[in-house]
Amino acid sequence: VQLQASGGGSVQAGGSLRLSCAASGRTFSNYRVGWFRRAPGKEREFVASIGWNSGRRSVTDSVQGRFSISRDSAKNAVYLQMNNLKPEDTAVYYCALALGLAQFEYWGQGTLVTVSS
Repeated sequence: VQLQASGGGSVQAGGSLRLSCAASGRTFSNYRVGWFRRAPGKEREFVASIGWNSGRRSVTDSVQGRFSISRDSAKNAVYLQMNNLKPEDTAVYYCALALGLAQFEYWGQGTLVTVSS
């Protein structure tokens, strides 16, 4: 499975970006699709996930109310809508796949988000 994350860029604080995650070689059916991020000098952290079949969503507390995750079955894509971005959101964002409740095992290459104050 190859994952492609895109949509990163540079924005000012308060701005918005939408990240996309697409898969080649298979659909997301039966998978959870997650977004993670790694800020400079910090460990990778979970941001959000969505169950492709169930639509069940999970969003980490630090971005609750600002970030949302969604899926598009027709495009076989998952999106991370990021609003009211803050400088502390600056990181490389990765999408990943997990089969059911298993650990995330497939990872994309990451897309850089830079938020300036």
